[in-house]
Amino acid sequence: MATTLRWTSSDLELMPDDGKRYEIIDGDLYVSGSPHYYHQRVCGRLFSVLDAWSNESGAGEVNLAPGLIFASDDDVAPDLVWMSKSRLATALRPDGKLHAAPELVVEVLSPGSTNERRDREAKLKLYSQRGVQEYWIANWRTRSVEVYRRTAAHLEIVVTLLESDLLTSTLLPGLSIRVSDLFLGIPVSVQDPGLTE
Repeated sequence: MATTLRWTSSDLELMPDDGKRYEIIDGDLYVSGSPHYYHQRVCGRLFSVLDAWSNESGAGEVNLAPGLIFASDDDVAPDLVWMSKSRLATALRPDGKLHAAPELVVEVLSPGSTNERRDREAKLKLYSQRGVQEYWIANWRTRSVEVYRRTAAHLEIVVTLLESDLLTSTLLPGLSIRVSDLFLGIPVSVQDPGLTE
């Protein structure tokens, strides 16, 4: 009888500190290489805007790539999360990881079909099951942002925003981001040879 290997948070503690991101979703191990320069640039821009809004509103906090442990076999590190102060007070544990769903999760797509499937399928399903209220997927190659919002029991895509659009959120009243600002300085035709997985 064949058994299926299920990875857990304990296994992640044994992974090398080699610059790669190791995540577990439903017991499956996902490994990502070091992110592209432009990936990090978009993360930085999103963090800056969300941090400024959070400081002004006092409503919560944004953080980059925090450990997010839903269960021993669901242990991920989203690119950004935003969490209200009340939820953060109970979600942040002594291990320095979050143990409850943030209201907002943001992933910036990395090149390659494996990475895209992870963010658009596996992580979407995970965040939907675990109670995330809003999920944004930013794509610096197509210069777009997909917005998913909770409708009843799961996350559904509500809009794909292009550079001429404004990104707003019912979770974050008054927040308004010009999508074009997220991609400033990124060449329109960036090629990623060898990153097609």
